Amino acid sequence: MRKLVNDELGRMSIGDFKNAEKTPLILVLDDIRSLHNIGSVFRTADAFLIEKIYLCGITAVPPNKEIHKTALGATETVAWEYQKNVLDVIASLQAENIEVWAVEQVEGAVYLNDFEPQQNTKYALIFGNEVKGVSQEAIQQCTGAIEIPQLGTKHSLNISVSAGVVVWHIFQKNYTARTR
Repeated sequence: MRKLVNDELGRMSIGDFKNAEKTPLILVLDDIRSLHNIGSVFRTADAFLIEKIYLCGITAVPPNKEIHKTALGATETVAWEYQKNVLDVIASLQAENIEVWAVEQVEGAVYLNDFEPQQNTKYALIFGNEVKGVSQEAIQQCTGAIEIPQLGTKHSLNISVSAGVVVWHIFQKNYTARTR
């Protein structure tokens, strides 16, 4: 076994990325405090060809050197937009027939392992503040909520970890369906 060098990874150019077919998934980051979390989500979005990221509330926006530390250039590839109010983003996405789901621990949440994304359906996932999570007002506007099952004492994952886990789940389900 030999570690691959960067030239062997088949990396896309920025132009190729922008023109590539995207995973029908939008990420909404609401009131994210940590610039490193924001950058990490950008990097995950790049890895899985996510369509777009909305940055809402107090969530910082690129260009920002602290975001760049973890994004490593993904802010140049992944489409993003800032909107002050997450409720306006939810309404706008729903007007485009996009299913909006909160990633949060709520009554009636669907465990991630039971969540089956439907073919020909575009989803938007809302990730909330590191301490307070997704706001109750946003949850009330969502189609549903996805919960990552957890067994330990904390029942809390870092937002960038949560995004990676949920995005991977949806990506692999979508990718498997596209390649059949």
